[in-house]
Amino acid sequence: MKITSIKNRFLLGINYFLYCLLYFVLARLIFLTFHFSKTNSLEGYDVLKTFLYGLRMDLSATSYIVVLPFLLLLFSIFIPKKTVHILLKTYSIFIFITINLFLLIDVVLYKSWGVRIDSTLLNYINTPKMMLASISTKLLITGTLAWITLSYIVLSILIHRLNKWFAPLNQGNWWELPIFLIWLGALIIPIRGGFQSIPLNQSNVYFSKTMFANHASVNFMWNFINAVSQETDKSNPYQYYTANRAKKIIEKRRSNLLTGNDSILKTSTPNILLIIWESLSAKVVGAVGGENNVTENFNKLAKEGILFTNFYGNGDRTDKGLTSILSGYYPQPTKSIIKMPNKTRSLPMLIKETQKLGYETSFYYGGDTNFGNMVTYLRNGGVDKIIDGDTFDKNVGRSTWGVHDHIFIDKLLNDLSNPELKQPFFTTALTLTSHEPYEFPDTYKFGKEPYDNLYRSAQAYTDKVLGNFIKEIKKQPWWDNTLVVIMSDHGHPLPNHKGYFNSYKKFHIPMLWLGGALSKTGIKIDSYLSQVDFSYTLMRLLKSDANKFTFGKHLFNNSADQYAHYIFNEGFGIKTKNGYFVYDHVSKKAVIQEGDFQKLDSLGKSISQEAYNDYLHR
Repeated sequence: MKITSIKNRFLLGINYFLYCLLYFVLARLIFLTFHFSKTNSLEGYDVLKTFLYGLRMDLSATSYIVVLPFLLLLFSIFIPKKTVHILLKTYSIFIFITINLFLLIDVVLYKSWGVRIDSTLLNYINTPKMMLASISTKLLITGTLAWITLSYIVLSILIHRLNKWFAPLNQGNWWELPIFLIWLGALIIPIRGGFQSIPLNQSNVYFSKTMFANHASVNFMWNFINAVSQETDKSNPYQYYTANRAKKIIEKRRSNLLTGNDSILKTSTPNILLIIWESLSAKVVGAVGGENNVTENFNKLAKEGILFTNFYGNGDRTDKGLTSILSGYYPQPTKSIIKMPNKTRSLPMLIKETQKLGYETSFYYGGDTNFGNMVTYLRNGGVDKIIDGDTFDKNVGRSTWGVHDHIFIDKLLNDLSNPELKQPFFTTALTLTSHEPYEFPDTYKFGKEPYDNLYRSAQAYTDKVLGNFIKEIKKQPWWDNTLVVIMSDHGHPLPNHKGYFNSYKKFHIPMLWLGGALSKTGIKIDSYLSQVDFSYTLMRLLKSDANKFTFGKHLFNNSADQYAHYIFNEGFGIKTKNGYFVYDHVSKKAVIQEGDFQKLDSLGKSISQEAYNDYLHR
C-alpha cells in the first residue's frame, strides 16, 4: 500500500512532465511548418537536429512549468485528492492557454522580427492596440481561432489524462515528504541544463551556420522567461575589451571621417523637411539597385538630387530608427531607449539643436504618438508642434495604424502652403501606411498575393503619394531655400532574399536629398553610411556644433574607411567598401566574414560595447 502510494504519485508526475515535454515538441513542429519555406531550405538532417539540440531547452522549459504541479503532488500526501485535482486542472488550464498564446505570437512575429519571442514584446504590451496593428484582420481572426482550437485540443487531452492519472491516487504518509522534496529539488538539474558550471543558454542549442535552424532549436517559452529575468541585469552583455581600448578602436577609425564637403548647401539656414518612409527597403528601389517598378517616383527624383546608394538603417524597428536619425544614437539589440524617458531626456536631439539656430520645429505622424513613448521623446526634444492621428477627423480614412498616407500628406502640404508659415522650419514627417498589414484605399499595383506583392503594393502606394507631394511643394515660394531629405526608418525582410536572415539586404535602405537649397544635384554618394551619421552631418552643414552626436560621421567624406554598423536582436553587422562582418552574440561567433573583415571584428564589437555602456549610464 505504501509503495503503491509513492508509485502512483511518481507516475502522475512523470506523465505530466512527459505531456508538457511532448507539447514543446509539437510547438517546434508548428513553428517549422508555419515557416515552411525556410524549413524547406535547411540542409540534410538539420530539421531533425532542431528537435535533438532543442530537447535540452525543452526539458528546461518543461521543468519550469511542472514546479507547481510537483509541489501540489507533494501536498497531496496530506491534502484530499479532490482538492489537488481541482487545483492542478485550474493551473493547467491557465498555463496552457497562456503558453498557446505565446506560441502563436512567436510564430507570427518571427516573420517580421526574425527572432524568437523575448523581452522585446514587453516594450509593446502596454499598447496592445498598436501591437495588433501589425497584424491583418484575417490573420488576427485566424490566429484567435487557432488559439482557441489548439487550447481546446491540448487541454481536452490533458484533462482526460489527468482524470485517469488521479483515479488510483491515495492519500500518503508523512514519511513520503522528504522523498518528494528531493524529487522536487531535482528539477534544478534540467532547469539549468545539466551539471555544467555555466547554466543553459541559447548557444547550447545553436548547431548550424543557418540561423533559422538555430532559432528553430530555441524553446520559445524558455527564451522569453530567460530574457525577462535578465531585464534587471545592469551589466554589459557585450563587454569585449577594456573601455579605453574600445574607445581607441572606434576613434582611430572615426577620427578620419569627421570632416567632408560642407559646401553641399547654398545656405547655412535652409528650411529642412525630413520625410521618414515607413519600412522602405532598398530591395524595391531601383535607383539603389533594387526592383525597378515599385518606387517609380522615387527613382525619377533620385536623378534630381543627391542619392546615397549604400545607406543603412541601424536597427529594425521604427523606435530604433527614430533615435538613430534624430539623435545620432546607436540602438540596442533588445532594448528601446525611446521608451525610457529617464534616459531619452539626456539624448542629443536634432530638433532641439535646430531650435537654437532659430528654427520652427514640427513633427507629423498620422498615427498614435503615444505608441512606444514617441511623444515623450519628442517633448523631451522640445518640438514646437506635434500633429498626429488625433488631429484628424474621426471619419477620415484610416488603417489599423492610423490615417492613410495620402490624407496625412495632404494635411502636411496644406500646413506648408500657409502664407504665414514661419521660416526657417525643420519639419519631420513619418509615414505609416506602408507598415503591416498594408491597408490602403487605392489600387494594389502588384496585388495582395503572395505577401511579397502586398508589401510591394503598399510601397508603390506611398511612392505615389510622395511623388505627388514633391511635385506640389516644388511650386512653393520656399522651395528654393529648402532641403528635403527622404529616408526609410528601417529596412525589411520583404521581399524575401536568399542567405542569412539578418544579412545586410534587410538593413539596406535608400536616402535621397532634394530641394533648391542644394548646390550640387544629380550625384550619387556610394560610401557606406548609416542613419546615425545624419544628425552629425546636418549640424556641420548648418555651421553649428556637431560634437554632441558622438557616434556620427560626415556623410560627405568619401573615404574607403566609411562604415555602416547595424544591430539585430542577437548580434551586429558592419559593412564597408572592402569588407563585411556579421557577429552573433549568442554563439559568440562570426557568421559572415567577407573581404577585408579583420578590422571590422574589433570595430563592430567596440561599437556594440560602447553604445551599450552609454545606454546603461544615461
